[in-house]
Amino acid sequence: MFNDRLRPWLYCVVALAALMLLALSQSVNADSNGQPTQASTDTTTTWQDQFPESFPKLLGLQFNGIYQNVPGFRSPYTGQNSFNTDGVFGHTLTHVYGIYLGAQLAPTLQFYFDYEMAKGDGVSGGHGLGGYTNGDVIRTGSGNIGSGPYVARAYFRHIVPLGDETEKVERAPDQLPGNEYVKRVEIKAGKMSPGDDFDLNRYANNTRTQFLNYAFIYNPAWDEATDTRGYSYGVVAALVQPKWRLALGAYMMPTYANGGRMDTQVFQAQGSYLELTFKPNDYGTVVRVLTYLNRARMGNYNEAMEIGLDSGSTPDVGADEKRGRTKYGFGVNFEQPLADDGETGIFGRIGWNDGHNETFSYTEVDQHLSLGAQLSGTHWGRAEDRVGLAYAIQGISKEHRDYLAAGGYGMLIGDGALNYGPEQILELYYRVQIGKFVQITPDYQLVANPGYNRDRGPASVISMRLRVSY
Repeated sequence: MFNDRLRPWLYCVVALAALMLLALSQSVNADSNGQPTQASTDTTTTWQDQFPESFPKLLGLQFNGIYQNVPGFRSPYTGQNSFNTDGVFGHTLTHVYGIYLGAQLAPTLQFYFDYEMAKGDGVSGGHGLGGYTNGDVIRTGSGNIGSGPYVARAYFRHIVPLGDETEKVERAPDQLPGNEYVKRVEIKAGKMSPGDDFDLNRYANNTRTQFLNYAFIYNPAWDEATDTRGYSYGVVAALVQPKWRLALGAYMMPTYANGGRMDTQVFQAQGSYLELTFKPNDYGTVVRVLTYLNRARMGNYNEAMEIGLDSGSTPDVGADEKRGRTKYGFGVNFEQPLADDGETGIFGRIGWNDGHNETFSYTEVDQHLSLGAQLSGTHWGRAEDRVGLAYAIQGISKEHRDYLAAGGYGMLIGDGALNYGPEQILELYYRVQIGKFVQITPDYQLVANPGYNRDRGPASVISMRLRVSY
């Protein structure tokens, strides 16, 4: 048996070996100069072309390992959900593996299947921050999700063309290569993530290639309907035009906050999302406006406070959960390419939710504002490298902060007391591309007022990410 300290590195070696074999398989159809032979000009799909069109195609493989270390910071007291980096929780390693398949079942019908495995704990065991430092960490709080491989996505995608014009799309996870209709209606149904279709952003949307912090993956004030791992069952319908896109989605909610099991009573528990994406000019500007309504068996902060006062006990929002309660909010995000074919650009997000009832699925943020930029390495002779810099400030509602100040605990945060201050996050990364398949990314984060508490921090988080992907 391998020592637990060696096991993650064994997984790394296996992942690297598998991707090297894939690289070799791709080179079979290339000549000595590395150029495709006359038999095919698309080396990413030639070895799969011998199978029928409806046969599943390998769209991607990945390994993503993240090491994080948190030096000591000011912490005069701690609670159950404090950002606490004493002992083993001060330096941690997480690693995620994935295989991504897709099949063209009919001219306008596709099926996608993703299989993943996530290992390792994050700093502070995943607790203590609204803007948590590692987006690959499976959110703590559910004891029934297991630690082995799992189905991340399994869904159908149906296209209804609205014209003859098409554009070429390349192979990618959850994207079959080929020609896509520019004007279309698309319908997706099955197991997937709401973040696959809503609140997208070119510069801040992927914890495996861009920023690590929750604050820059999605709008954290959007309490998206997912299980503990970040997936749900649902349906999405979108009308896509060259200059705009309108999408409507409905997803199942978990049975309890941060739960791993979904609530089957969908008329009483669901997340509903509507988003308009528009491109107002020819400079690449993209603006997305999102609104959402979640309905679930939620606890109410004020009611939990009243029960605590009446009983002389610490308020517990989880013990106050009742069916039919809601959370609603909105978000706006933008992306603006500036140079280098769009690889240099800026982005920003703003988000808000009503904050009366408990955070249920994503993270404990009720107000959010962020701004950031990506810079291409073209300017110093490293065309595939990227630098990212972003800043976020976020807060919680009055009901939410009063509950925490009274000693209550939320899904992810709670120090047992609260001297409220907005949580502020600064993140800087440099992504180094090594060959075709490997990226190494040093990353630095500075978090002021961790868990919205002026009595704690600031905390520095030093990270190193290794990504191996096909």
